[in-house]
Amino acid sequence: MAELPMGKGVSAGKIASNVQKKITRAQEKVMQKLGKADETKDLAFEEGVINFNKQLVEGTKLQKDLRAYLTAVKAMHESSRRLYECLDDMYETEWYGRKKMDAVVEDSDLLWTDFHQKLVDHALISMDTYLGQFPDIKARIAKRDRKLVDFDSARHNFAAVNKGKKKEGVKITKPASLLERAAPSWAQGILSAHNVAQTSLSRSQAEEELERAQKVFEEINIDLQEELPSLWNSRVGFYVNTFQSVAGLEEKFHREMGKINQNLYDTLDKLENQDMTSERTQDANHTLSPGGPPAIPKSPSKLRPAVPPPPKVTPSKDLKQESIINLFEEAATPNISVTSPTEYDAPATGNLLDMDLDSLQAATTPAAQTWDSWETAETTAVTEEAAAAEPVSETVQESAESPESVEMPESFLFKVKAMHDYNATDSDELELKAGDVVLVVNYENPDDQDDGWLMGVKEADWIQQKDLGKKGVFPENFTQRM
Repeated sequence: MAELPMGKGVSAGKIASNVQKKITRAQEKVMQKLGKADETKDLAFEEGVINFNKQLVEGTKLQKDLRAYLTAVKAMHESSRRLYECLDDMYETEWYGRKKMDAVVEDSDLLWTDFHQKLVDHALISMDTYLGQFPDIKARIAKRDRKLVDFDSARHNFAAVNKGKKKEGVKITKPASLLERAAPSWAQGILSAHNVAQTSLSRSQAEEELERAQKVFEEINIDLQEELPSLWNSRVGFYVNTFQSVAGLEEKFHREMGKINQNLYDTLDKLENQDMTSERTQDANHTLSPGGPPAIPKSPSKLRPAVPPPPKVTPSKDLKQESIINLFEEAATPNISVTSPTEYDAPATGNLLDMDLDSLQAATTPAAQTWDSWETAETTAVTEEAAAAEPVSETVQESAESPESVEMPESFLFKVKAMHDYNATDSDELELKAGDVVLVVNYENPDDQDDGWLMGVKEADWIQQKDLGKKGVFPENFTQRM
């Protein structure tokens, strides 16, 4: 318990000393501002302090922006992770590249994590270390300012003591003469010695205080004079290293992320191509199947393709007729001697009863044989020509099967045969029964044609009416081209 009052006394004495120092410094600054006391100036040091404060402001802003950048990277990492996980959840097991998709999601997450950690290690920690030295230097600059005021105060006090010594010597002379007159001779010597000792003690204390204040100030001042320029010059190298680190890490991150994104793009592209190939295979496979009729393509009234198919080239009616005529001319090319019955001499009578039938039979028998030979040769030539020229074989076979050639619609393309029954679901669709023959014609507007659908009219309706009024659309995969 005895040490507690001593401790309190020491604390109280220290507080009193600090209060006295603050009062003395405040008085000194007031005297300096009023111009009654000079102030020690160091322009080089003041410039260093200005640079120090500027450097501190720039570094603090850089640290703030760097932390914001790291926060954004972390948020972007989280958003990217959720996006890729969403894609991974939607990616079905049987789809192409399922394992590649899992690898893309994992690699992307690891790359983001590594990028963020390296930014912390190579940029943020260095930034914090760089700014960590500023508070200590700032405190020492403030201490130097206080010690400079103490030094100026001690210097002014010492000057005042030296100046007052002469005045006190003059004032002491007069009383001393009075004391010498009033006091005994032995007391006069003691009084004179006391005055001299008192003056010397005040001067000595002022000198010691000045030396102590000067020493403390110079120790702090010398260190700061060396550190401030060095700290100011270090900012260039630090800024270079910081931004080179960030730029290098970003470049590497985006390069590796680009590879991951390219793998993802290629995988999805192959998935799309594989899916489109599968759809085209299903659309092309419209032949008869044991399970029944194929699926009906989407109705033109419900779905319009984004890009209409190119118009088909339709042979004109004149071209077809010209081909048929040429075909028969080429078939009749062999030089077959055909003699018309009218070229033989006949009795000049108008009635067949008056003619000599025996002579007529003898005369016409070779001619009849020649006609049959010509007919056989023509049929043979037509058959051979039809085999060589497949595009017009169907037209020729119509001409051979019917006594009169059936005229096709102007926009006729080809024939198809219905392999399954089709019940029309709309007014513009064609009702089909298995075995019906349909004449396929062009759409009036090519943009109206949809994939998997054809426009046509039943052959029976066309032969009877020669009119396209009953034409309609029908699914192509329900028919087979003849």
